[in-house]
This record gives sequence, structure tokens and C-alpha cells, in this order.
Amino acid sequence: LLLRLGSMALRQPLRRIQPVGYSNCARHASFDQKAPPVCLIFGAGDATGAAIASRFAAAGFAVCAARRSADKLHELTERLASDYPSAPKPRAFCCDARCEDQVASTIDEVEENVGPISVCIHNIGANVQFGIAETTPRVYRKVWEMVSLSAFLVGQGVSQRMVERGTGTIMFTGATASVRGGAGYSAFSGAMFAKRSLAQSMARELGPKGIHVAHVVIDGAIDTPWVRSTFPEKAAAAAKVGGLLEPDAIAENFFHLHNQPRTAWTHELDLRPYMEKW
Repeated sequence: LLLRLGSMALRQPLRRIQPVGYSNCARHASFDQKAPPVCLIFGAGDATGAAIASRFAAAGFAVCAARRSADKLHELTERLASDYPSAPKPRAFCCDARCEDQVASTIDEVEENVGPISVCIHNIGANVQFGIAETTPRVYRKVWEMVSLSAFLVGQGVSQRMVERGTGTIMFTGATASVRGGAGYSAFSGAMFAKRSLAQSMARELGPKGIHVAHVVIDGAIDTPWVRSTFPEKAAAAAKVGGLLEPDAIAENFFHLHNQPRTAWTHELDLRPYMEKW
């Protein structure tokens, strides 16, 4: 089996999606219906994050992409603007989601200069593998900060705005490590378990207030250049039979979750290739 990688991956070309309207999402918005809905993505990386950004841009959302690397952010927003010229201009925000002030200022800037956030996605992971004896307190703390603390800061910050409006969607990207602690993954599993329980707590608290909180478990290897170069033989064999998760397919599920009617909300969704053992 391929190493389960969660949501981290290297650059991968975006598949252009035929733009569609966002009328299905209008029921989530309490603001001016003439204004496009806003999608804020923390961890807008080169595979899953970019695919999610592309899917929401295709639906007419004003996409706001946030990550630590400014150069890669601009690459993404330029591609989105080129692929979806009729969509609102995508915005780039350089933000370290471990820092309270940076998360707060990003949310404030989006709300003030782009529009009310309709959907927010936390797509940050830190997949490291160390035996328990080799896992230093520094490593454990840094992984916790990157995954768990950032999820808390993002969830708390954006939910306060959404509760005021009584509407919104918050989604967290999980991994196999969110539900099963594998040997050698004490830091990663501990952080991802915490992120999952945060999502559960938020869903139970905020659901009655009109906020849809969802957790998406990515249970398998994602088809990315990094996976193919790191595990060339296994990845090639799996790809031939559809054994790798496609970023665009993952993104489609995130979009579906946001569009669910409140009479039938999903909290946890697990995604894996049909042949993945679980």
C-alpha cells in the first residue's frame, strides 16, 4: 500500500472546469445576492487546495487563497484568473495559520475588502514519520501547531463572523491518521486526531446556529508529482487501475458538501480509491 499522505503534495496542473452559476449556493448567503459568494482556503497548496480553489472559482465564487509561500500563491491566482475570466478576481493572502494575528487579519481583510465569507476550508497538514523514541518535543509541538492550533484559530475566527449571519460552511481536511494512529506517526496522528475532534465539537455547537461544519478524511495516496516521484513503481501501478485519489475528484466532494441542504448535512465524509484497503 502507498503511504497515506493526507493533503500535502507538490504542484500539479489544474483541470479547467466549465464555469457554472452559483445559484445553488444562494441559500447560504444572507448578504446582497448580487455579490458573489466568497470561498476562503487556508492551505491553498498545489494539489488538493488548488483543485478546491478551481472548483469554487468555476462556480463563480470569489476565491481567496491563503498559504505561507507568496510566490506559489500568485502562481495559483494567476492560473485561476486565466482559466475562469468570468469569475471574480481571485485574491492571494500570505498567511502563517499558526499565528493568531495573521489569521485574524486575513479573515478581517477578506470580510472587509472582498465580502462575507460563505465557505472556509482548512486544508493544512504536516505528515511526518518518526518513531516514538525519535520524536522530539520540538517536532511534536511544531506538528501540533501546524495542524491543530491552526485549525482552531481558523475555525474560531471565521465562525464568529458566520454566526453573526446565521449561515456558512467550514470544512477541515483530514487523513487516515485522523482516525487511525499508525506506527511511526505519533506526532501526525496526535495532531490530526485533535483536528478531527475540534471539527466534531464545532459541528455540534454551531450546527444549530446555521453553520455547517464538515470533516473530510482523505484515506489514500493522492495523484501528485510528489507521490509519483517518491513511489514511482507503486504509484504507476496504482494509477493504471484508478488506485490514486484525484485532486479534482476530492474538490468535487468539498463543493458538494457546501451545497447540501440543511435538512441533510454530512459531518464526516471519507474518500478513498475503490481498491484501497481499509
